[in-house]
Amino acid sequence: MKPIRVLVVDDSATMRSLIREMLLRDPAIEVAGEAGDALEARAAIKALNPDVITLDVEMPKMNGLEFLDKIMRLRPAPVIMVSSVTASGASAAIKALEIGAFDCVAKPGPGEGDVFARALIDKVRAAAGSLARFAAGRTRSAGSCQTSLPVAADYCPDGRLVAIGASTGGVEAITAIMSEFPENCPPTIITQHMPPVFTKSFAERLDRRCRPNVSEALDGAPLLPGHVYLAPGGTTHLAISPTPPHRCKLLAGEPVNGHRPSVDVLLKSVAKAVSAKAVGVILTGMGRDGAEGLLAMRRAGARTLAQDEASCLIYGMPKAAFECGGAEMQVPLSRIASEILRFSSSEQKETSDALRVSVARTHRR
Repeated sequence: MKPIRVLVVDDSATMRSLIREMLLRDPAIEVAGEAGDALEARAAIKALNPDVITLDVEMPKMNGLEFLDKIMRLRPAPVIMVSSVTASGASAAIKALEIGAFDCVAKPGPGEGDVFARALIDKVRAAAGSLARFAAGRTRSAGSCQTSLPVAADYCPDGRLVAIGASTGGVEAITAIMSEFPENCPPTIITQHMPPVFTKSFAERLDRRCRPNVSEALDGAPLLPGHVYLAPGGTTHLAISPTPPHRCKLLAGEPVNGHRPSVDVLLKSVAKAVSAKAVGVILTGMGRDGAEGLLAMRRAGARTLAQDEASCLIYGMPKAAFECGGAEMQVPLSRIASEILRFSSSEQKETSDALRVSVARTHRR
């Protein structure tokens, strides 16, 4: 097989050398070239035609976000943003994902070299697998929170919880869904695979742009209508308390399916705590984290959805959830919000009750 050709763009020669060293641990990856700023990178892209680009958020002459925007408009390609683990770096990384970056990775701290290398290699491999989408000119943009769908206009919740899991491509998908949620949405708990600090920035960005109140989950926070809780990245798992009134629980523990927070941990806790009084959703992402948890929810009587292949950036997690029987249906991203609201509305419950009565009468005849 042809090697995956990567262009490394960073203004720091030390960082370029580190990224090169990490990538070359994988024999399937070739570092085709390096660039210290956007001008050098533009020339290198034309000359080398790389499969994947790693791009520093903060660079001289033209910052990474400006350059990324030009790439997405003029020559869409899989770009992995490399960001510092600071509030400003995390905010910029979230913006980059909305512009069209494939994924982001945090620059390593002391002793984090091996973790950084594994994450970077995994993301480069996944990005190379998405080349066909970018070659077809696929660009990505976050949903506008000005959307007002009829299903949300007269929405009346029926007391269910909503639990969502996502990974690569999840920032776009979650933003699109939240932009269609009404102010009185069901209590919604989300695990998105993301480095520490990044999740706080993502939650703040969603809170500014969407109708519900969105925050990073705090241990003991009550699950309230009109509120969305995002699992903190990197250090704990998010679950919900087993007895009502249900609250967020942040759990220490080793990574599950290679992730902390893990989607499986969240969904299994929801299945155990509320059984059928929930809606579970698996969105775009690598691997199979969440498949077992969604299956547990479905077996407990909850309604379950998976994002369909055509609208996924990476059809890994939704595929695993559907193939194991966890997802009762696959739905395009554009329909997921309306399906969640339909499954969790009191009107839907009344319709279901009426249908059961009708079926019972038919059988009695």
